[in-house]
Amino acid sequence: MTPPRSPTADRRTVLAGFATSLGSIGLAGCLNESTESNEDEEGEQNGRDDQESEDPAENASSNGDESSATVHSDYETTEVRVTTPDGDDVGEVTAAIADTPTLQRVGLSETEELPEDRGMLFVYEAVDDRTFIMPEMSFGIDIIFADEEGVITGIHHAPEPGPDEDGSEQTYPGRGQYVLEVGYEWTADRGVEEGDRLQFDL
Repeated sequence: MTPPRSPTADRRTVLAGFATSLGSIGLAGCLNESTESNEDEEGEQNGRDDQESEDPAENASSNGDESSATVHSDYETTEVRVTTPDGDDVGEVTAAIADTPTLQRVGLSETEELPEDRGMLFVYEAVDDRTFIMPEMSFGIDIIFADEEGVITGIHHAPEPGPDEDGSEQTYPGRGQYVLEVGYEWTADRGVEEGDRLQFDL
């Protein structure tokens, strides 16, 4: 069954669909851009550091305090459980919801660290092929792709970029409507596999 959706979620997905209806490249940390984006969209993405933003994602870090209680405090969040096909729980995180083009472009790139019990859930309008990269990331993550039913279709372990790397060369393709990002090797530590399911409310 498709994860339940609220009227607020409908608003979110309409906005998210703007960035994803043509297929997308995302930053695992993460920027999301259409592979056929127009010139204005590309300018907004590539020049995002040249202008001030009042978006919550831009202010997610407060005085460097990235404790579990305060990380992504300006975001809406949801509890995401991972269950096996038999319904057994294998893991759970509190995930910040990235459901607009702006939030998806920023992703985790401005987060200094990610506690083990936290993550970010990217919400799109429909299933599509997506590629995530790791620009401006200061830690490694796992990238979990899931279809419209929340069933996991792919998992990547994306290490922190090296000292002389910006992360743009690290590419992680997948197909899904939802993408969950959690700490590096979080899935391996819990035995999360393709075919398991993400359970959450929006």
